[in-house]
Amino acid sequence: MIGYLKGQIKSLSPDTALIVTSSGVGFEVLVSAAAYDKLVGKTEGELYTYMQVREDGMSLYGFAATEEKEMFLKLITVSGVGPKMGIAVLSSMRASDIAAAIATNDVKRLSAVKGLGKKTAERIILELREKVSVISTAEGGAKAVQLPPISMGDEDAVVALMTLGFTRQESIKAIARAKDGGATSVEDIIMSALKGM
Repeated sequence: MIGYLKGQIKSLSPDTALIVTSSGVGFEVLVSAAAYDKLVGKTEGELYTYMQVREDGMSLYGFAATEEKEMFLKLITVSGVGPKMGIAVLSSMRASDIAAAIATNDVKRLSAVKGLGKKTAERIILELREKVSVISTAEGGAKAVQLPPISMGDEDAVVALMTLGFTRQESIKAIARAKDGGATSVEDIIMSALKGM
């Protein structure tokens, strides 16, 4: 499998890049919006790639960063979401925005992607909720943030804190601290979490 490419950019459009490696082989890659932005205006570039092999041919999909590729790989595990839809979602939203939409049950935000219906958006949330870690953008790029695990019962507390303006990351950490301090009911967890914010 071809997982990474680096070479000269021979042609570039918002959908496709032709990259020629040092060995003289040219690869046509279907790129996300972030990958296009990374390559535009340059003569050389690199992409993290996913190769789809089917009976009727092979396709390469290119991404700007490993986090974006990881989100793509998660998306295409969902029934009804193929590689083309996965790249379309990533071209409409950043990986961190997709993670946030999944974490907050934001069906409306996901279904705003062209070609992605409400039922598929709901399926994405249902199937990926436990698999997607919150991704935050740091000064040097996007990186995955490992958060303490939370139970389905704690999700109400997370949502309550997020409606008060806290991020999901802040909410989960505060809830973990509250539970370590002995809070058990949702109300106690929220009150304790707020005091610790």
